Parts: sequence; structure tokens; C-alpha cells
Amino acid sequence: MIGLDNSILYTALPTLATELDASDTEQLWIINAYALVLAGLLLGTGTLGDKVGHRRMFLVGLAIFGLSSLAAAFAPSAWLLVAARAFLGLGAAVMMPATLALIRHTFPDEVERNTAIGIWGSVAVTGAAAGPTVGGFLLEHFWWGSIFLINVPIVAVAFLLTLWLAPPNQPNPDKHWDLPSALYALVTLTALVMVIKSTASAHYGTAAITLGVTVVGAVVFALRQRKLDDPLLAFEIFRSRIFSGGVLAAGGAMFGLASLEMSTTQKLQLVDQFTPLEAGLVISAMAIAALPTSVLGGAVLHKVGFLPLISGGFLLMTVSAATVWWAGGRDSFTVFVVAMILGGLGAGLVMSVSSTAIIGGAPLHRTGMAAGVEEVSYEFGTLLAIAITGSLVPFFMARHTDLSTDALHQPDLHSLAAPAYNSGYLTTIGLMALVLLTITVITVWCFRDNPKSGSHAVVH
Repeated sequence: MIGLDNSILYTALPTLATELDASDTEQLWIINAYALVLAGLLLGTGTLGDKVGHRRMFLVGLAIFGLSSLAAAFAPSAWLLVAARAFLGLGAAVMMPATLALIRHTFPDEVERNTAIGIWGSVAVTGAAAGPTVGGFLLEHFWWGSIFLINVPIVAVAFLLTLWLAPPNQPNPDKHWDLPSALYALVTLTALVMVIKSTASAHYGTAAITLGVTVVGAVVFALRQRKLDDPLLAFEIFRSRIFSGGVLAAGGAMFGLASLEMSTTQKLQLVDQFTPLEAGLVISAMAIAALPTSVLGGAVLHKVGFLPLISGGFLLMTVSAATVWWAGGRDSFTVFVVAMILGGLGAGLVMSVSSTAIIGGAPLHRTGMAAGVEEVSYEFGTLLAIAITGSLVPFFMARHTDLSTDALHQPDLHSLAAPAYNSGYLTTIGLMALVLLTITVITVWCFRDNPKSGSHAVVH
């Protein structure tokens, strides 16, 4: 459910834009508010769960998520939907660290615990990958609010099962939770999104101001961590090439996957006039391809090492983006679908072992912190993908026409706006291929010794 709620909007956003008369900026924040709050609060909510108990945190997060889903489903305006999406992010941030903690408490046996974590990971990947198809199916048969309302019965069932099955709540009142650090992180990420959007919109004054806020927020956060006995983030853990490479791999894989999924689902609908369901089914090729390689990577890591899996995976994603760019300019749909499959195969390889690199690359006494950074890495990659892709496509489109993307929702202007949008899409995909190639080179340096685990010989 947490993974689904981001990607389900990739196919639904054009419909939401039409139904709520949302501007480009409102569309960006409708999809970004969730990932922004989730990424900004994740480091802090894990520590808070240690203090008040993970079972209690999970139940509170479920309640917030369910109520926010109801509010989002019946939101009468774009900005009220943005607010509801922000509260959805809050609920997800409260829940997400508690999911793994409850698994650890529920399964003391190591074999059972590893199996449970493997199932947890597969469900998370499946939820995120299935979002465009689920969103397309719901929009094909119901009104737009159904993409949020679908969360409510899941919340209700999960709440009851948690009361029945979850281990007792185990709070630790002596554990320190630092609210200011979490707020500084949230402010910094919010300002960063505004920098990206303002720059793409040529509002350079606003971009300069928000860039200043970003820098100040980051500095204040860093200084705060140095004063804490139990910081949310100790920056020395990034000295490990394996750890830093794992963080880059996790964030980069989600950046590539989310960028390609989000921009392509909207291009298929706005330019090629696919229905939401048809667009979701095309993207499902990427999702289906990611599943077997996400299992395969973890199974062969001890034999082949990180380098071929992570750097090789990014190379496949680079080829995928370059092929999408090539096929889009030549209207070759078959090659386009093959490129989607290549992207899914590559992303699955990277994500199957990046978590192992992060957890194993950190010192043993920083394992809990590394787990928090791991979760933030994936969400931060998604956040950047939404912010950058959602800003660059309109930016490049504006270079080809005086019309904005809003014109695509006017039937009489579609023939004028669609070619410009397609050009903006292809330019963005081309730049994304260059970014993925750069990440490939950096990961080759990070994993040049090709370790077959992190600094710990065995990662539990």
C-alpha cells in the first residue's frame, strides 16, 4: 500500500488534472507531497518507534493513512488534495520503519526472519511496480477518488490483524527522539523541490531564495547531528565506498525507474491518446521484468559480487533510456516496449542488492542508522524523479510552443500541444540516459574491488 500510493498517480495524474482543473504546479505537488513528507520524516520516525513502541506506531500510522485516503478521495480542489497527500506521507512515514521492526520481533528464528524480510521486499517492489496498472484499471471502471479509496479496506484489515497477531508493544522511554532534526530534514527537502521547480519555470529569484533555504537547512541539520549523543545521521558512515555506493544505487535505481514510469505513462495518455489502463499495461512490462531479477540478484551475490549486479544493472537502465529516446523519435512501439523490459531488468538487479550494500557497508553499531538511510534512499530517489521529471518536461515543452501542458487537456488544442510535449518528453529521457550513465561509472568506482558482501562478512 505504501509503495502503491506513489506510482498509482503516474497513470491517474492526467485525469486528476482535468477533473480538478490543476495547474502544472498543482500537479507537481499532488504527486510530490507524499514522497516529500515520507522521505523527510523517515529518519526520525524510526527512532520515535523505538521510544513509544513499534506496534503503537504502526497502528497510529495505519489510522492516519486511512483517514487521509478518505480525505484525498473526496478532495474538492487540487490544493486540498495536496494537503491530503501530505498526510498520507505522514502516515506512511510513521508506518514504514515499524513494518521491519515488527518482523524482527515476530520472527526470532533467523531463517524465518530472512524469509519474512524477503517476502516484505517482494511485496514492496510489487506494490510500487503495480501502481500504474492498478491506477489505470480503477480509472477505467470508477471515478478518480477510487485510487485513494482502495486504501481504506486494506487499512481496516491490517489494523484488525495487527491487534490480533502482532507482538506486544515494547516501548523504550529512555530512547531519545529529536523532533528538530526531523523538521530540519523536511524543510531542506521541501526547499530543494522548490529550487528544481522554480529553476525549470525560469523563476530565478524564487530559485535563489529556496536554494539559500536548502543550504541553511542542510547546514543546521548537520550541526544538530554533531551535538547529539544519538544522532539521526552520522556522516562518517559515508566514508565507506560500499555504503555510499549502496545509497547511490538505491536512490539512482528508484530515480531511473520512477522517472521512466511517470513520464512515459503521461506521454502515452497525453500524446498517444492511450487510456489510463492501456498506459498502465505498457508500463507493467517494466514491472514484470523487475521481479525475477530482484530475486536473482540476491541469490547470486555471494558468487558474482556487487559490481556486475549494480553497475551492470545501471548499464541496462542506461541502454533502456537511450533506446526509449531512439524509439520515441522513430515511432517504433515494439522497440519501445523492449526498452521498458530492459529498464525493469536493470532496476531489479540493482535493487536486489543495494540494501545489502548499505546495511553491510556500515559499522555494526550503526546498523539501525543504516536501515533508516536505506529507506530514505529509495524515497529520495523517487522524490527527485518526480520533482525533476515533472519540471523538465514542461520546461522543454515550453521551448517548442507557447502552450503549457494544461493545453493537452483541451481537445481542440491537443494537436498543437502533443508534438511539443513529445519533444519535451524525449529531451528529458535523453538527459536521464546521461545521468544513468554517470551513475554507472560512479558505481564502478565504488565497487571496483567487487566485494561479495559489505564490510561485515555476513549481513543478517
